[in-house]
Amino acid sequence: MRIGILTAGGDCPGINAAIRGVGKTAILEYGMEVIGISSGFLGLINEEYVNLDENVLSGILTLGGTILGTSRENPFKKSNTFNAIDKPKLIKKHYQELGLDALVCIGGNGTQRTAAQLSEVGLNVIGIPKTIDNDVWGTDITFGFDSALWIATEAIDRLHTTANSHKRIMVIEVMGHHAGWLALYSGMASGGDVILLPEINFDINQVARCLKKRAINKKPYSIVVVAEGIPTPKGEGAGRYVANSIKELTGLETRETILGYIQRGGSPSPMDRVLATRYGAYAVELIAQKRFGEMVSLKGDTVTSVSLAEVGGKLRLVPEDHPLIEKARRMGVCFGTDAC
Repeated sequence: MRIGILTAGGDCPGINAAIRGVGKTAILEYGMEVIGISSGFLGLINEEYVNLDENVLSGILTLGGTILGTSRENPFKKSNTFNAIDKPKLIKKHYQELGLDALVCIGGNGTQRTAAQLSEVGLNVIGIPKTIDNDVWGTDITFGFDSALWIATEAIDRLHTTANSHKRIMVIEVMGHHAGWLALYSGMASGGDVILLPEINFDINQVARCLKKRAINKKPYSIVVVAEGIPTPKGEGAGRYVANSIKELTGLETRETILGYIQRGGSPSPMDRVLATRYGAYAVELIAQKRFGEMVSLKGDTVTSVSLAEVGGKLRLVPEDHPLIEKARRMGVCFGTDAC
């Protein structure tokens, strides 16, 4: 068999480990030929490919980013270059001309939705979920999340010392447009006093009351962890809005730090290397069994799969009654609600 691999959407640690997991399993266990497609779905449109043999796959396990390159190209979205019908037809034409038996799509929500649509037009597709936001529906965890969690937690740990030295409130903005998994877990791992998530409606006045109470109780400083996707007036940046509001409502010295793209870069954590490798190897097993139109997923500690048709267009959000939130509230962590 001849299979293609592409990586689409934002980069994150562990993509190269997944490419390696797919490639080595395909070549060594099943004798398949592996083609790397450049720049996500653009590579199939522009016919940009590279052969992936063992030499190419050697030494990439620990590398951040993606050796294939990526883009946010959505072939089903109308553009000035091609219409919504032409791009999928062109992709299918080039897929057939390449002689591919299957296509592995490594990416987040948008990528899995596109993979499901390509499956519907006749391509043999397998999805592998990746994103630091951990918000792909149908899997307990995506690779990239653990690495970003380590990075965010270390950064917040370092800000503790500055906050304590200057007796300040430090507001740290982490990634997460729609889902607050990274804010929740990094906030808990680093001892955050306030954690604000997109999924929980918060009252900034309640946050201010919580922080003033801490100051009255002689707490020398406070840590506020904010997901970038929380609602703010007029689209103002989350970290800046929260920091300015706290300063105005409490009169306490407050600073914001936006971690930004540093959370997506660098070498993957050991956990993400293992998870991405497991995902890649299982994707090839699905291909060998001709079980197409599925996305690899993790349920508990078992690697399995779900239908791509079920995944597309859905998000895995933090439920308000998540056990970690309940435990955090009992320990005095404020989520900006009346329950603080």
